[in-house]
Amino acid sequence: MTKVLILSKFAAFYLCRNISFCLKIRYNSSMKKNCVISFVVIMLCSLLFSCRSLASEKNDPGSESAEKILSELSVQQKVGQLFFIQPDQLDFSVPINIVMSRSKVPHTHLSSGMADALEKYPAGGFVFFAKNIKNPRQLRRFVRQLKDASAIAPVIAVDEEGGRVARLARNRKMGLENVGPMLEVGKTGDVSNARKAGEYIGQYLSEYGFTMDFAPDADVNTNPENIVIGDRAFGSDPELVAEMAGAFLEGLHSKGIKGCLKHFPGHGDTKDDTHADYVAVVKSWEELKKCELIPFVRNFDSTDAVMLAHVTLASIEPGALPSSLSKTVVTKKLREELGYKGIILTDALAMGAIEKNYGSAKAALLAVEAGNDIILMPQDFAAAFDAVLEAVQTGKISEKRIDESVLRILRFKGYR
Repeated sequence: MTKVLILSKFAAFYLCRNISFCLKIRYNSSMKKNCVISFVVIMLCSLLFSCRSLASEKNDPGSESAEKILSELSVQQKVGQLFFIQPDQLDFSVPINIVMSRSKVPHTHLSSGMADALEKYPAGGFVFFAKNIKNPRQLRRFVRQLKDASAIAPVIAVDEEGGRVARLARNRKMGLENVGPMLEVGKTGDVSNARKAGEYIGQYLSEYGFTMDFAPDADVNTNPENIVIGDRAFGSDPELVAEMAGAFLEGLHSKGIKGCLKHFPGHGDTKDDTHADYVAVVKSWEELKKCELIPFVRNFDSTDAVMLAHVTLASIEPGALPSSLSKTVVTKKLREELGYKGIILTDALAMGAIEKNYGSAKAALLAVEAGNDIILMPQDFAAAFDAVLEAVQTGKISEKRIDESVLRILRFKGYR
């Protein structure tokens, strides 16, 4: 796209110079030659700008229908839409373990190598972490680079819950107020405070070009030994959490930001961390419906997405698969029994509970087969992408199955 713009500008300059020359003085053979060249340049410009216009339309949600966009995508582009990754994962010159670390080798702009990688692995969305954010000017530029380099408008997402999970607000150079942990908001008992928190976060995310927030946390924090949720949850009362989460979503929506309920089917009654390894939930499905599932079910009509946790529901998953990779949980329970119609995404597949036990390629295939629409941050993006692409090309996974998710994603992005 950058090359097209440079060539277009050069052609426009040459065209204007020669047309002006032809208009001002009489024709001779040399001038005729210049005018012929100018005409050729006109045609070239028309072609270049029309190509850019077509690309711009695909990158402009609302300008085309989702069905039309879907019909024009290659299998490779369709598979790409399923993957939401860290921008860093486009840099294949850096070892994977370093790329996925929280602080080493931070990527704060789109390099030419990363842009080339995006053409081969056209990811559908990007997730920013603290290491990707230096200051307001840099952040706006990085977001714009990713959007401009993507043929299809990407989702630009971040974990901005407030409190200890606030990638922007915890950076002093951003000059933002941290709304604080949601537990403190929940303690007020006033849902307007949750709405205000969502509005404030939504406002500054919108200003920096983000389109999605992986928030609010809809977990019911009932286990005092919980080391991963804690004050990220609104509280231990499912009714309160449901109301607060719904109000927070309203706040985000008022500023044009899409929200995401997490971590289905509930990470609140656990004491171990899926970032590290396997975590089991001992409650039965019926017990979960009376507590953990309430905030999710109550807000299905207002949330934009539901994120699946890597916890294993031993009572209903015979294969001991984590919920994020379980067709029983994703399709049979969430989609069919509970009737959720929107976007479903995994939690980050790079987390220990998944990467240690399945690896990137196998986990990505299981995630698609389970019924997830979005595969979030596999440790080895290229391996996961290639595995899903090959599965579709060989018929192991039907293209129709991929189309179902891509159509949801395109509509989620705002295509008509």
